[in-house]
Amino acid sequence: MLVLSVVSLKGGVGKTSVALGLASAARHRGVRTLVVDLDPQGDATTGLAVDLREVEDAGGGQTADVLQSSRSSVVRRAVRVSGWDAALDGDGVVHVLPGGPRTATHDVPELHGRRLHRLGNALAHLEDDYRLVIVDCPPSLGGLTRAGLAAADRALVVTEPGLFALNAADGALRAVADLRQGPAPDLQPLGILVNRVRSRSSEHDYRLSELKGLFGPLVLSPMVPERSALQQAQGSSKPLHEYPGHGAAELAGLFDQLLGRVLRVRQRRRRPE
Repeated sequence: MLVLSVVSLKGGVGKTSVALGLASAARHRGVRTLVVDLDPQGDATTGLAVDLREVEDAGGGQTADVLQSSRSSVVRRAVRVSGWDAALDGDGVVHVLPGGPRTATHDVPELHGRRLHRLGNALAHLEDDYRLVIVDCPPSLGGLTRAGLAAADRALVVTEPGLFALNAADGALRAVADLRQGPAPDLQPLGILVNRVRSRSSEHDYRLSELKGLFGPLVLSPMVPERSALQQAQGSSKPLHEYPGHGAAELAGLFDQLLGRVLRVRQRRRRPE
């Protein structure tokens, strides 16, 4: 099981859209995948067509419960079949650990020690259930993002070609390096994925050149062009690979390539502590 945390320290760069694009590619390829929604806004949960209110009304759990207790019974109670697969026979390909406002109570700077590793310990109970876990972190470097990174094998930093987004990408990589020196020695950066690239923008060309000069081979290729289909698929709670139109098909091919790169990462065996 490979755990990939999708991070950005700046909101509005399309981090959740990238996480869902990867989940769509995994579904298309038949790779059993769990999406962990660590963002209190719960956008990944909504994009996967799961209604948190219905989950709560049915007595189901959510990410906040797993951050409180990493017991196997707690995490298995919280995992749901995504709405993408709800109409299929069997239990589907993509599942979700839903997030919502209660998750924010764990976004504290003093999250460390056993509390920092609760998510990772909870995921270890699912070692034989999934090939891939995608953790959608909130757009800040608080306790939730640190917990998501501490649970991960690789970190995918999402940015866009803009000054403030570049600074945030640098901050995210520094956070990965700091965690590697301490509580997460197995964590490594997968790279920086540049989203919402406009091919005929001199400003974007300049920022991309700056990115490559700063980070070199960590800047992943291909980059994700600005296409409305990515946000439209998320807004309609549908997998990108099933969304109509040329733009969606183009983006689906890019996420297929990115997924291939993710799956080539050597995996390590996890055991709950």
